[in-house]
Amino acid sequence: MAAAVRSDVETLATQIAEGSIRALGRGLTWVESGGPRAEALSARMYPHTGRAQIVGVTGAPGSGKSTLARALAVVARARGRTVGIVAVDPSSPFSGGAILGDRIRMSDLALDPGVFIRSMATRGALGGLCRAAADAVDLMDAAGRDLVLVETVGVGQDEVDVMRLAHTVLVISVPGLGDDVQALKAGVLEIADVHVVNKADREGADRTVAELRAMLTLLPTAEAAWMPPVLSASAARDEGIEAIADALDGHIAYLKTSGELERRRRRIVTARVLKIAQDLVAETVLENQSLGAEGTAGASLLERVARRELAPHACARQLLTQTGRTMSGAGLGPGEGDAKGDAR
Repeated sequence: MAAAVRSDVETLATQIAEGSIRALGRGLTWVESGGPRAEALSARMYPHTGRAQIVGVTGAPGSGKSTLARALAVVARARGRTVGIVAVDPSSPFSGGAILGDRIRMSDLALDPGVFIRSMATRGALGGLCRAAADAVDLMDAAGRDLVLVETVGVGQDEVDVMRLAHTVLVISVPGLGDDVQALKAGVLEIADVHVVNKADREGADRTVAELRAMLTLLPTAEAAWMPPVLSASAARDEGIEAIADALDGHIAYLKTSGELERRRRRIVTARVLKIAQDLVAETVLENQSLGAEGTAGASLLERVARRELAPHACARQLLTQTGRTMSGAGLGPGEGDAKGDAR
């Protein structure tokens, strides 16, 4: 990396660690754009992470995730805590960027220097988050934010990636969506540490709360395990928010005293590293294919699969072998991580 780039990274990292809001915004733009500069900044800031409480907020579209995140931020500020919000929005079909609907709902927090809101586009990523979400959380953590709320995109019932990022997962349900137990599907019930039935002023809210509590009793749990509370709220009216904030604090206290926090952190780190490794391998395979003509080894392997001369599994293994050689030749083999660590 050029000396000028290293200097830029060091300067920006120092400013972020000192709490500069402008530097934090610039750093988030770097990590969302990706590339060597973003990776260098993330590596530089990583030793300063591990202090923030990270809460994932997920639920179906229209369940009030943004409104609840805003209300939780207000309560946290009243309790003297600084807040960072990573709001993952659907990508715009025109610009490819975030639609920024979350910022519209949280506009009244914009003047509070103790709250930093960043909307990020999914850019095709599945699971409710975007690829840069973890790096964005790290920057907010390193910048000294006490509480980081991560709001998923709200695309359906398969948003379980948030459990691989957050210490506490808050799942929002609402009555009147045609199925009063939406959260029971596709594993979303199991990932929740706190359940919230939002828009509790609607008809059927009590029944939704009762059904969730009944279903939770059917899940196998250890005797000393955390039992997710089911709380009702109306975020738009700021009703029930204090109880939710207390439940989030209670959960992080349980994680610390039980030793589960360290186990959860190891699980988060493992999932994150494996995902980065998968992305690096996939990018290298695609680069090899895009650079190759008909006569290249990778292209000929794919042609053999198309002609039914080679099985897909065997082709994939051979491509991985070739990718390993390519990455090693490019200096991405063992030892590079140590060099980066020395640079930090």
